Amino acid sequence: MRLLRRLVTALMLVMIFGLLSLVGLIVIRFAQSPAPALPAQISLPDGVTAEAVTMGSGWFAVVTKDQRILIFDADSGKLRQEIDIAQ
Repeated sequence: MRLLRRLVTALMLVMIFGLLSLVGLIVIRFAQSPAPALPAQISLPDGVTAEAVTMGSGWFAVVTKDQRILIFDADSGKLRQEIDIAQ
């Protein structure tokens, strides 16, 4: 009888720990920061949404939701290159 009581208590503790872990993971996942702001001198083509932005020496790269990389000149803001990401 004591063994059964200990097993039930252990199971209860494991289930509580698991539930708290799941809640913690969900909270962490939804609390991610929003996407970075696009530099002001860059204007994206109509219908294009940025997923990520990175900067290099004299250029900005924008990864779009439709799986393209757009590279813009940092000074003029003009599109220098467009790369399609093969899946």
